[in-house]
Amino acid sequence: MSQENVQVAEAVIDAYNRHDVDAVVALGTLDFEWLPATARIVEGGGYRGRAGFESYLVEIDSTWEELRAVPTEFRDLGEQVLVLGRMEGRGTGSGVPVDAPLGMVFDFRGGKVSRARTYLDQDEALRAAGL
Repeated sequence: MSQENVQVAEAVIDAYNRHDVDAVVALGTLDFEWLPATARIVEGGGYRGRAGFESYLVEIDSTWEELRAVPTEFRDLGEQVLVLGRMEGRGTGSGVPVDAPLGMVFDFRGGKVSRARTYLDQDEALRAAGL
């Protein structure tokens, strides 16, 4: 099942980059949590379910002209998938480019994503995955 989880994580990242809410929702549990690094740093929280993910994308669109995850490595950890890569984007208005390290940990339940945690420090993502 875990190789299938890697494929689901790849599909979620692709859907995220396209802002395809329906695809993300279809790949997640009804109560999935999206925990971006900035939300945990600034607000200490995240987003839950379809409505939460839609709110997150509205916030992203108001701050970023473009923002995308660029995965370079997927690690199959059974009921978790670790993704390492980069976050690339450009700020709205300022045009300031962003190119930062990225780590994501996807937790699975029943073949669907139940939680996605994002880190701007790959070592922190490795620790979160128990590595």
